[in-house]
Amino acid sequence: MDNEKKTILLIDDDTSLLVTLSDFLRFEGHEVVTADSGEQGLKRLQTLEPDLIILDMSMPGMGGIGFLKEISVDGKPKYPVLVLTARANMAEFFADVDVDGFVAKPCAPEDLLMEVGRILFFRSGQEEQAGTSASPIKVLLGEDDAMVAAKIEERLEGEGLLVSLVEQGPEMIEQAILQRPDIILCKQLLSKMNGDAVADMLRAMPNARSIPVVVYDESGHLKDNVRSRGVSQVVLSDDPNALLSAVKALVD
Repeated sequence: MDNEKKTILLIDDDTSLLVTLSDFLRFEGHEVVTADSGEQGLKRLQTLEPDLIILDMSMPGMGGIGFLKEISVDGKPKYPVLVLTARANMAEFFADVDVDGFVAKPCAPEDLLMEVGRILFFRSGQEEQAGTSASPIKVLLGEDDAMVAAKIEERLEGEGLLVSLVEQGPEMIEQAILQRPDIILCKQLLSKMNGDAVADMLRAMPNARSIPVVVYDESGHLKDNVRSRGVSQVVLSDDPNALLSAVKALVD
């Protein structure tokens, strides 16, 4: 990412949070413009082209959802948006619009800065890579058995794929939104949420529904109706070679 200062529009009705986060982001080298409501945020955009909008969802008036709808075309905001929201509300908000990330409130400034940096870096990387050779395929792997996960990771990474591991179903959904992988490889009997349920929820989210989902089941007893729940392919094994073949078939 270049060293040019990035402009951030910070929208939150909590005055103390506005002051704390804006001071922190300015100290880290960003230009920060603040607004205490969605309506004021829209006014700021009349004369501002932000590199990122940090948006609180729970505000009076139009609120975060109303603001997002005003700046969106076909469900896609015209600017990168980082949402501040209670973690329990994540699925509801991300099912409505396509945003770049979220931070659960209350949040530590360091956590917010990390997410701001990730989004700005990701956006900058997209621009730099336009017209260049393809990047390595990114795989989000959901597996809660450490030994099985290690074998799958070793096989996929041996073929030049980038693998990110999570161990629980709800975390799969969060990381699919944040990482934007090229493909999701998910164990069916996954902790706290099964693989087919993960796929079903992702299909309801505009920013994740296009990601192919491979669900695998080492027990060989996967439900017959799993394909109707947003799963792109079913593998009745956790054999790394079989999973690699499934991944290649969907991304080649």
